[in-house]
Amino acid sequence: MSHIQSALFSIAKNKCPRCHEGNFFENNNPYVLSQFDKMNKRCPVCNEDFERETGYYYGAMFVSYALTVVFGISVFLIMCVLFDFDAVTFIIAFAILQILLMPLFYRTSRLLWINLFVRFRNSKLN
Repeated sequence: MSHIQSALFSIAKNKCPRCHEGNFFENNNPYVLSQFDKMNKRCPVCNEDFERETGYYYGAMFVSYALTVVFGISVFLIMCVLFDFDAVTFIIAFAILQILLMPLFYRTSRLLWINLFVRFRNSKLN
C-alpha cells in the first residue's frame, strides 16, 4: 500500500496515521457537537503522540482554509455556472453548507496535517 493510500485510509476512517488501528478523535461521528473536537492525546494502540507540541495544529488552519476555498469554488461552479443561480442564492447556500460541514472540515484538516508528518508503519512487518 502506498503512502497516499494509507494516508487516505487514516483520514477517511479517523485512524492513527502510524498504526491505522487506534482512533485519532475520541468519537467517530463529527456531528456529536459536544465532542467533535476531542482528540485522543495518544494512540490507544501504538502510543503515537497526537499532541506533538504547542501550536502543532496551527498549520491545519491553513489546510482547512484551502478545503473551504476548493469547496466554495466547486459550489459556485455548480450553482452559478451550471444552473444559473444568482449571487445571493449562492452566498446563502454556501454559508449554510459551510456551517453544516464545519465539524467535518475541522477533523479532515487535522487528520490531513498529521498525515503529512507521520508515516504509516506496519508493526507486523517490522
